[in-house]
Amino acid sequence: MRHFFGLLLGVVVAAALLLGGGWASQEAVRGAAQSVDPAKDTRMLIALGVMAVVGLLLGLVLVGRVSPLATFVPSMALLAWTVVYVLDVSRAASLVPSGPSVQAELLQAGRGMLMLLSTGVYGLLGVALFLPVLMPSRWARPEPDEEQEEYEESYGF
Repeated sequence: MRHFFGLLLGVVVAAALLLGGGWASQEAVRGAAQSVDPAKDTRMLIALGVMAVVGLLLGLVLVGRVSPLATFVPSMALLAWTVVYVLDVSRAASLVPSGPSVQAELLQAGRGMLMLLSTGVYGLLGVALFLPVLMPSRWARPEPDEEQEEYEESYGF
């Protein structure tokens, strides 16, 4: 059951990294290009908050005691997209949401995703997210603490 929840968490992490990170990075680039003061622009503050939340989610998944599927799913998505980009740039760029029917924020997130992909950030994050999958202790069920059991038995729980 914990691997099922890990799979769901992996999908959430992948969406947060792709959509949230893409939108926030594009918004940060816009603010830097226009010399916008982040304290006076609410979109910049929201972008910084999204970056902080995505970073916190990424850190919790990397160091937390969750199923390794929570890191495997986004790592495979990021690494696969990076490999497609290395082999065929136009095909990788065609995977980005674009077109007149796409909402403006999603279009902006797509441009941010393409920027993060072309600079190699997604490859770096994909490798970092894949490393916890290689640790055998992440796949095993956590052993109950003996002190915890002893404490519960002494009080009749």
